[in-house]
Amino acid sequence: MHYLDLDILLNLDKMAGLLSGDPSHQEMLESGSYSSSRDNLVEPDNSSFNWFFTRNEIEENSPSRRDGIDLKKENKFRTSYGTFIQDLGMRLEVPQATIATAIIFCHRFFLHQSHAKNDRWTIAIACMFLAGKVEGTPRSLWNVILISYELRYRKAVQGHNQRILVFKQQRELILLGERVVLSTLGFDLIVHHPYKPLIKAIKNFKVEKKKALLQAAWNFVNDGLRTSLFLQFKSHHIAAGAIFLAAKFVQVELPTDGEVVWWQEFDVTPRQLIGL
Repeated sequence: MHYLDLDILLNLDKMAGLLSGDPSHQEMLESGSYSSSRDNLVEPDNSSFNWFFTRNEIEENSPSRRDGIDLKKENKFRTSYGTFIQDLGMRLEVPQATIATAIIFCHRFFLHQSHAKNDRWTIAIACMFLAGKVEGTPRSLWNVILISYELRYRKAVQGHNQRILVFKQQRELILLGERVVLSTLGFDLIVHHPYKPLIKAIKNFKVEKKKALLQAAWNFVNDGLRTSLFLQFKSHHIAAGAIFLAAKFVQVELPTDGEVVWWQEFDVTPRQLIGL
């Protein structure tokens, strides 16, 4: 689990920089971030493509399935590269939003490309390198390659000459992987995350165990990154689902305010919450 500094995250004045790196860059990408309706909790629909599908569509129409890779194996691949990117991002000391963007890029890539024809580790590293630039938190290709090599092969790269050798061996492969990812995604690099609406909503809740609720919801979101959840639901729906599960987990009763209940702010129905 990836733990967060709850005191910082509950301070929304500091939140944007922590989650997104350069706030001005994020604003440019998202054209104003979250819409003003629904108290800024609902993500805008400004992507060039539809990136959301039903679970059956994802499982049955997978290019990997057509190449003979069964569902169980593909789910294992999805979990493995998600965990790898999470570990790589933490080693590179990038924000969680950058890590999440990299994982979602990888998920979207394998919606259209087969695991049988693409090395998931190369694609994962390329997505991490790309996500750093997209989110305004770039890391040098040198660091990305060397740290990912150590994580993948579970051994340190000893000596300057060995580092140069590893870098030269991997450099063109990762840059080619980045170009293939960009082409496959149609250069649509807009990704919205559940973190901002989740934090904003919980900050405004008048409930006990607020920090525990936020931590549990945050962990549920990050666990979901290793599944196809982010290919099925929009970010504000995932935020609502994480809050719903977290409230049950920490045994907190979520607030209602007159005729408006908390989940309506996320433009989600009770049936959708249960489906999440």
